[in-house]
Amino acid sequence: MQSVVDFPGSFRIHVALNVSNLEASQKFYEMLLGTAPSKVRPRYAKFEPVDPSVNLSLNQIDEPFQVEQGSAHFGIQVKTIAEVHAAAKRFEAAGYKVMQEEATTCCYAVQDKVWVADPDGHKWEVFVVMNADAKDELYEQSGCCSPNLSQIQL
Repeated sequence: MQSVVDFPGSFRIHVALNVSNLEASQKFYEMLLGTAPSKVRPRYAKFEPVDPSVNLSLNQIDEPFQVEQGSAHFGIQVKTIAEVHAAAKRFEAAGYKVMQEEATTCCYAVQDKVWVADPDGHKWEVFVVMNADAKDELYEQSGCCSPNLSQIQL
């Protein structure tokens, strides 16, 4: 039997995030992904954009939680520096604090990126790879994927 849900490619990633305020989080992810949710129910919203192909669900919970105990961060890789800059402008226009990094070495690659946090503190990066094979010593000096993001805390 085949899935009743169609999506590009053979598979797509599913990410489920706990959120404390569904309305605020829904607005953030509409801005981040550039699309409205495909399904909204009490305490639940699901996004299924084609590009990037992801099944992202937001689940409002009442229990206190700390984002830092879970994932390190999430990201969207884009193809141009202009797309990184456009994302930064979109985030700032929506009132979110951002942190930009230019020509930073991360994951053994040189990247330009912008960081933003959702209303619960889940960290997101939008990045472009400019050199896919950075030298090992640059990686050791970079603090890869864990910059001081305190300036984007909400």
